[in-house]
Amino acid sequence: MAKRKEGNFFSPGNAKRPRQEELDDFDKDGDEDECTVSFTNGTSTLTAAEVGIIESIQLRNFMCHSMLGPFKFGSNVNFVVGNNGSGKSAVLTALIVGLGGKAVATNRGSSLKGFVKDGQNSADISITLRNRGDDAYRASVYGDSIIVQQHISMDGSRSYKLKSETGALVSTRKEELIGILDHFNIQVDNPVSVLTQEMSKQFLQSKNEGDKYKFFMKATQLEQMKEDYSYIMETKERTKEQINQGEERLTELKRQCLEKEERFQSIAGLSTMKTNLEYLKHEMAWAVVNEIEKQLNAIRDNIKIGEDRAARLERKTEEQQVLYNHSLNEYRALKKDDEQLCKRIEELRKSADQSLEPERLERQKKISWLKERVKVLQDQESSVNQEIEQFQQAVEKDKEEHTRIKREELDVKNTLNYNQRQLKELKDSKTDRLKRFGPHVPALLEAIDDAYRRGHFTYKPVGPLGACIHLRDTELALAIESCLKGLLQAYCCHNHADERVLQALMKRFYSPGTSRPQIIVSEFRNEVYDVRHRAAYHPEFPTVLTALEIDNAVVTNSLIDMRSIETVLLIKNNSVARAVMQSQKPPKNCREAFTADGDQVFAGRYYSSEYTRPKFLSRDVDSEISDLENEVENKKAQISNLQQHLSALEKDIKHNEELLRRCQLHYKELKMKIRRSISEIRELENIEEHQSVDIATLEDEAQENKIKMKMVEKNMEQQKENMEHFKSLKIEAENKYDAIKQKINQLSELADPLKDELNLADSEVDNQKRGKQHYEDKQKEHLDTLNKKKRELDMKEKELEEKMSQARQICPERIEVKKSASILDKEINRLRQKIQAEHASHGDREEIMRQYQEARETYLDLDNKVRTLKRFIKLLEEIMTHRYKTYQQFRRCLTLRCKLYFDNLLSQRAYCGKMNFDHKNETLTISVQPGEGNKAAFNDMKALSGGERSFSTVCFILSLWSIAESPFRCLDEFDVYMDMVNRRIAVDMILKMADSQRFRQFILLTPQSMSSLPASKLIRILRMSDPERGQTTLPFRPVSQGEEEDRG
Repeated sequence: MAKRKEGNFFSPGNAKRPRQEELDDFDKDGDEDECTVSFTNGTSTLTAAEVGIIESIQLRNFMCHSMLGPFKFGSNVNFVVGNNGSGKSAVLTALIVGLGGKAVATNRGSSLKGFVKDGQNSADISITLRNRGDDAYRASVYGDSIIVQQHISMDGSRSYKLKSETGALVSTRKEELIGILDHFNIQVDNPVSVLTQEMSKQFLQSKNEGDKYKFFMKATQLEQMKEDYSYIMETKERTKEQINQGEERLTELKRQCLEKEERFQSIAGLSTMKTNLEYLKHEMAWAVVNEIEKQLNAIRDNIKIGEDRAARLERKTEEQQVLYNHSLNEYRALKKDDEQLCKRIEELRKSADQSLEPERLERQKKISWLKERVKVLQDQESSVNQEIEQFQQAVEKDKEEHTRIKREELDVKNTLNYNQRQLKELKDSKTDRLKRFGPHVPALLEAIDDAYRRGHFTYKPVGPLGACIHLRDTELALAIESCLKGLLQAYCCHNHADERVLQALMKRFYSPGTSRPQIIVSEFRNEVYDVRHRAAYHPEFPTVLTALEIDNAVVTNSLIDMRSIETVLLIKNNSVARAVMQSQKPPKNCREAFTADGDQVFAGRYYSSEYTRPKFLSRDVDSEISDLENEVENKKAQISNLQQHLSALEKDIKHNEELLRRCQLHYKELKMKIRRSISEIRELENIEEHQSVDIATLEDEAQENKIKMKMVEKNMEQQKENMEHFKSLKIEAENKYDAIKQKINQLSELADPLKDELNLADSEVDNQKRGKQHYEDKQKEHLDTLNKKKRELDMKEKELEEKMSQARQICPERIEVKKSASILDKEINRLRQKIQAEHASHGDREEIMRQYQEARETYLDLDNKVRTLKRFIKLLEEIMTHRYKTYQQFRRCLTLRCKLYFDNLLSQRAYCGKMNFDHKNETLTISVQPGEGNKAAFNDMKALSGGERSFSTVCFILSLWSIAESPFRCLDEFDVYMDMVNRRIAVDMILKMADSQRFRQFILLTPQSMSSLPASKLIRILRMSDPERGQTTLPFRPVSQGEEEDRG
């Protein structure tokens, strides 16, 4: 039970109730000499204990007693008095055993079965604990008391019953009892809480300083804490050994895992291909469905369009029928009016005056001349309009050409600027080759050297990588640059800390927004990776790895990690590269190849290079500078030619725009002349001489009639209304006929427009009739096509259902497909061929995958365990360091408090004493001097009389009581070896302490009568009956630690 309470010594907050101690607080960080203690005199005002004290105890068939109790204990001081053999010690033993203590802790037996009375089958112990106030344990369940009943069988087993105040059974589990004891801070195996008779005699008679120290350590539970620390440290050392073994095992597992992984990677492509094949099959199934659905949607759209069109045709036919009927009625009405008008005109013509004929002929002649002139002007207008269109097209064409040349000039300028920068870098690189990799590289490398000298790097970064490699064949420079690309400007760092330092240095030379060189973080090694088992091989062509001379293993390993240069072939000729990679199976382990032109070749793809010359790896700098200078001059000449062309185009555009402007002015003049001529023609046609006011009115009405007749052409729905109006005008003209008979000849002109209107109406009727027939034919044809599409739709829907059913059997969940069925079919066939080829070249794929997965899982599991243990050890060391410091401080404070209490208690009898704790040698020396302490020397307790030694020991125990927490104290035969004076003084001291600590319960066992005790309601004396005749000693023998413990 001591192990359960080890945490209580680190926090004063574990006390169950706040109280006023006789001790003031002391500074935990100070020395022992700085701690002070003050004592209060007089009677304490603290209330009685509410939780954890013993209210009663009852025994049945326990030890040599058939029935003891129940004993009702008071809340403060209880003296259990009686002769030897009356059962005092049995009560104390039952208290220890009943609250879960072990048999050996009682010093009365080695096994629980020894506590069962002879001749009986079992023994029972019943203990009632107080459970009141705010700190009560599960007050709603147990009430104000907790009854702990223990049944002990003859075989040494025991069982518990935990009951409430009313006797209701709450639990039978020992864990519940442990929880109650922890809550009340009850420690029955702590000698401060329960000091048995044997332990008391042993302690009083012991003269060994080591025994006293052990007693102090056990009473304050420091011994248990120390044992726990030792156990934890041993566990930590064992864990460290496990970590070392695990790390050794990890190295072997990692090697095995890498071997399995390499073998797995060789067949990983096969798994991917099979997965892709299954996915392609699923896509193929739904691609067929998609194509049929597209056909169905197209047919549905055509049918919908057809239906809409049929509806429109139906509406058109109906409208045409209405228009036709309306036009036919109009035509009949106009024909009848025309016949009547012609008859009247003929009659008028015979009697008309012919006096105005010459003037009419002159007007007609002038009208003819004006019409000819209008025709000539219209021809000129058409010609000028064509010229305007030609000039506009020429201007647009020149502007487009100007824009194109301007873009071409900009592209050439950009190329020129790039070539000029590259030329400058090449010229700079003649003096410093590192400037090829950037203008800031030399300064950056100097900064790296300086930082390395200052100790900012673990290992000096390596880079740029392009400066650390050399070509065996200069013709492959462009191929290698196309392969490595940005890695040529990259840097290598040993760890992430070095990377952060290098990033900070780069910020000085590369402004924000500009690209920085790549930084590769990889542990530096002096040996190059062994890649012989996974490198590509061809008898004629090298790989990138074999084509380079690299002195630094870090550079080689980085390029292998980042670009797998051991698997990339270099083939100078493009056609040969295609033949090696695409016309036949690529060489083993070869993923891709590069040509001398920088082109990238895969097994199924070919990518042309964007570059024409190497930038970083070329050795012939002078030749490159010469080529670039020639190219710069060519670009400059090209820009000059383009600018001349632009100037010529701008002149042409300006000239054509001027001609266009002139043509547009001429065109406007012609339009004005045409409008004036037409206006003059209309005026001549409208001139009528010698007309009376009535004739002019009639001509106006005729002209209005013409306008209304034209409106009939545009809108058939208004023809009837216009015709009625025309009839009213005609009737009005007939009424005026008699008044203007002398000039009726001019009415003949009215016949011509009417005839034109009649012919127009006749033509309109024919047109409407033909339109009606046309729409009827179209409607019939369209309905036939619509029915055909519907039959085709039914067939396609049936086909779609079949294909969807087949697709769901292959892939239940529909997936989105972007490729056509024909393309997917070709991909499936090609993938099947590849899978067959892979099966032929590799072994059992499933077995390899299983081995790899097992090796990887084993490695990761062990690695995780080792990491977890390391974190645990680190955390444990931090915690243990902190807790051990706290333990030492706590031990120092407890020893100081014990000394102060011990001195104060001795002074009550004018004794002087001194306690010396030697924690290193684990000894406790107590020196006491009776009488005046200043006049005599201190004596060891061995020189004291029995009574003085007993009194000193009681003072020591009371000191321990003052620094240890427990709701009750039990002391058996505390006054043994004391004379009457020392006994009285010891009792007074205990009563004084009890009075100052009314929140604690004190149970004191003594064979004395205690008749001299003062009367007080805080003191209760329980007198035991005398033992039965013949029973003078209990049938127990001394016990040893090696005997059997209880089986509770």
